[in-house]
Amino acid sequence: MTPVLRRNLPFAALVVVVMASAVAAVYAKHENRKLFTESQALTAERDRLEVEWSRLQIEQSTWSTHARVEQLARGEMHMRSPVPAELRLVAPEPRP
Repeated sequence: MTPVLRRNLPFAALVVVVMASAVAAVYAKHENRKLFTESQALTAERDRLEVEWSRLQIEQSTWSTHARVEQLARGEMHMRSPVPAELRLVAPEPRP
């Protein structure tokens, strides 16, 4: 190994290490931005799904109200409330 090469070898190694560090820093910054963008998209999707879930809960409560059930029973199933003559009271059986 020549004296010039021996003298410049630490400098060349340092340049390689500094370049590798710079590339790693740029790559880490790129990954950070990519993951942040993905996180923002997932947060927006979560918010959209929460709004939809709330809407579906309201819709479910609307469909299951007593008035709606009665309307369906009378209209589609042709059910009616019994007249007093059709009612029978049943006494509970005594417990042993």
